[in-house]
Amino acid sequence: MPNIKSAKKRVKVNATKAAANKARKSNLKTVIKKADAERTPEAIKVAIKRVDQACAKGLMHKNKAARKKSQLAKKLNAAD
Repeated sequence: MPNIKSAKKRVKVNATKAAANKARKSNLKTVIKKADAERTPEAIKVAIKRVDQACAKGLMHKNKAARKKSQLAKKLNAAD
């Protein structure tokens, strides 16, 4: 445990942000799995939007986001 006041604050802030990021990532995975299962255009479009938002927030690397969107778009085109 840190002794310096600012270091103690960093520990608290990091824990809070880690919990928020974990919740966001979990929600993103759930949305992607739902889109995979349903394969409806609406679900896939929502998943693509969430991937974009995750990338903008820094939860996901831009190349990974592009790959996920591409995979979802393939499923969207196959569903038509």
